[in-house]
Amino acid sequence: MNGTLHRASAPIGKARLDAILAVLLPLSRSRLKALVEAGQVKVDGKVVTRPRHKLRGGEDLEVLEPPPPPSELVAQDLGIPLIHCDDALVVVDKPADMVVHPARGHLDGTLVNGLLQLIAEARRTEGPHPTPEGRPGIVHRLDRGTSGVLVVARTPAALTHLSAQFADHSVERAYVCLVWGQTPGPSGTVEARLARHEKDRLRFAVCGPRDGKHAVTHWRRLAVARYATKGEPLGGVLSLVECRLETGRTHQIRVHMHHLGLPLVGDPLYGRRRPLPTSLVPVLSGITRQMLHAGLLGFMHPEGGRRVFQRPPPADFSTLLTTLGLPVPFTD
Repeated sequence: MNGTLHRASAPIGKARLDAILAVLLPLSRSRLKALVEAGQVKVDGKVVTRPRHKLRGGEDLEVLEPPPPPSELVAQDLGIPLIHCDDALVVVDKPADMVVHPARGHLDGTLVNGLLQLIAEARRTEGPHPTPEGRPGIVHRLDRGTSGVLVVARTPAALTHLSAQFADHSVERAYVCLVWGQTPGPSGTVEARLARHEKDRLRFAVCGPRDGKHAVTHWRRLAVARYATKGEPLGGVLSLVECRLETGRTHQIRVHMHHLGLPLVGDPLYGRRRPLPTSLVPVLSGITRQMLHAGLLGFMHPEGGRRVFQRPPPADFSTLLTTLGLPVPFTD
């Protein structure tokens, strides 16, 4: 069989096929729409060719992705918010639903494509000493559905310098997330090794002491919001949590919070598998990605001096927090 076969299970709740596939699989919406219309998608073993096909929840989904044709990276104006740019590096506020680097299923429309355009624009205004031509140096990544501050090197020297800081865990990284449930105290630390899930290759899981990779997350509860729940006099709780990474593993915060019994709101892989409480349907029914934002990034600049950059969560996250009566972090 040529190509790649993606498998996933639809979360509980009615939704459109194309919308669910977009949050479950590492493929762009346009790519998924084309695959559905080409008959490359099956729902419970039956081919479906309508992107707007309604799912009940719990269906088995299969997407056969043909091998992509060869492609060169191209610069694209994607409207990525630029926080800082100098000869050594670029700092951006990565939008949610954007893949960092081109790969199978994401040949364009990625952060790298947008960075090529930003750097090209910067060169035109840098005067007589532009930085060398070349591709942006990806130092770290954020999940597709995670927004926030991300630094990218512009020179080999800067790439080496920044990569060393990430490797020795000296970079300051603070995230904010909205989770289901009450935290076990005002603050704490999760130290639990992570490995790829044995049955679902899209997911990661906490594993034994001899498996996976060392991972440490320090968390702090910022605020809570209560909501009405049938049969529970005190109602339910949503917690706003700040997480600071000591290590930076794939899906680390999402898996560690799930391990604590605090899955992230909107998380398509590790979120709650129960229908939304009636009182929260108007508030959360439009949320299609994990409520996780990388709000602060601090590091030693390759040319000297410590730099700290921060940005508040984007509109979907900030509006949700305001609606729930919760503070919007990283606004100072």
